[in-house]
Amino acid sequence: MIDHKDLRPKDMGRSDEQLVRVNPKQLMPLLPPYDKPGLEPSLTDPKPEWRKKFCTSLDGYVGIDTLTRPETKEEEEKFVNQFLKGLEKSFSDANNGALQPYLLSFEYCAKCDTCSAACHIFEASGKNELYRPIFRSEVLRKIVKKYFTRSGRLLGSFVGADIDVNWETVARLGELAYRCNLCRRCAQSCPLGLDNAILTKEIRKIFSQEMGIAPLPLHTKGTVLQMKTGSSTGITKPAFLDTIEFLEEDIEEKYGLKIKFPIDKKGADILLLHNAGEYMAWPENPIAFAILFEEAGLDWTLSSEIAGYDNVNYGIWYDDFQAKQLALMQMKVAKDLGVKRIVIAECGHAHKASMVVGDRMAQAEQKIPVESCLPLLWDMVKSKRLIFDSQKNNFPVTLHDPCNYVRGMGIVEPQRNVLKAVCPQFREMTPHGVDNYCCGGGGGFAITNSVNFSEWRNKVSSRMKFNQILGAFQDTMENFNLPKYVCAPCSNCKGAIRDILEFYEATAKFNVQYGGLVELMVNALVSMKKPFLEFLEE
Repeated sequence: MIDHKDLRPKDMGRSDEQLVRVNPKQLMPLLPPYDKPGLEPSLTDPKPEWRKKFCTSLDGYVGIDTLTRPETKEEEEKFVNQFLKGLEKSFSDANNGALQPYLLSFEYCAKCDTCSAACHIFEASGKNELYRPIFRSEVLRKIVKKYFTRSGRLLGSFVGADIDVNWETVARLGELAYRCNLCRRCAQSCPLGLDNAILTKEIRKIFSQEMGIAPLPLHTKGTVLQMKTGSSTGITKPAFLDTIEFLEEDIEEKYGLKIKFPIDKKGADILLLHNAGEYMAWPENPIAFAILFEEAGLDWTLSSEIAGYDNVNYGIWYDDFQAKQLALMQMKVAKDLGVKRIVIAECGHAHKASMVVGDRMAQAEQKIPVESCLPLLWDMVKSKRLIFDSQKNNFPVTLHDPCNYVRGMGIVEPQRNVLKAVCPQFREMTPHGVDNYCCGGGGGFAITNSVNFSEWRNKVSSRMKFNQILGAFQDTMENFNLPKYVCAPCSNCKGAIRDILEFYEATAKFNVQYGGLVELMVNALVSMKKPFLEFLEE
């Protein structure tokens, strides 16, 4: 094993059982009260059977649970050749509109290292060289130089083509592509505007599109399941309709409101698309949307068709073909219903998938306007279509800015304007807005719980976010009687924040709660006769 300070890109082909380890003593310190001994769970070593089956030789963790070791030399050679073939193809015009920024990011890095200070994973890990944003990119450049340039083939190490390419090299690079949240904070900080996340996604695409290798939670249990059943959660149409009926009964029983969710309403103004995980894990979120939309008198509907009741599109993290299929399916649902626009509910990656990526992939006749829910929610507040009593939310509230809304799309102010109107103790994280850090669950990490990956996510990739939460509540953190609410208006982010609060027992020990934006809005409605947020109930 190498001391991470001595690690170099050329070491990716070494035969070590494990290149580096995450050293708990070198991790970024946590703020009080988690600076005290015993409050942070310890790290564990990978099991011997995992080492035999998977690629644990990078850092001891497994992000790709379908990447298994070859049994023969022929299998190893096929694996390497498939990767090299896919790598060569990534530099062709067939690269689905990403070729120019890909080439720019590949060719013009000045090695100034500005991106490293912007990376929450690199900083949280104690500046482990393996997680430096340009480390992965440099490995890719060395492989390209060795195999696809004349100077590399002839002069080898004299021109930087000094890397052995074997199964271990390629497998480690595949794993390393799943140590990046694709948050693009590094791209924002780059003086040349280069984007390491593009290179990371290209590696993921090669593994999926050329080699048939992608994490089970993203592909088989995500995209494939969604196209087969209608949802990445496996909810079928009958199950979805049963769920809606249950939510209607729940609303009447708890709050005395008779609300009928409009389903498949032709010609409605809005088709509201939720992340289906909300129906399963956080049903209070679609309930809150229904209460707000009905009280505001909006003309809206849900769809019960395949891909029409789940705005998830995991393909944007690893596979362009899958992403396009789902984007077009969702637009077709809206077209067939004759709605005027799609409104994406609280899901960050679905915003990007539908409003940015999907828009580029669809032809003009296939398109329908797609909007974010956030400006619409702010309009409800600003126009006074809804009447609020902010004192109902008189407890500390901070806002997590999802990367895809804020840094990726510039939707910065609507959500905080709403919070300022309905939460008298709202306080910002440091930093916030476009400079905010990823929750640690971006790029598919929030749903990747295979083998021991969730431990790495909670200890490393979500560490900066946990520190931001601690920082926002420093003045009240140890007052258990006072609830503290992390507003995360994104299903994926909520999943990551739920896990870190459970991992560090922050809810049980310090009453740190979490949820979306619409739940706070409904809780503050004057018309609500009882608290909407469960932790406020007597």
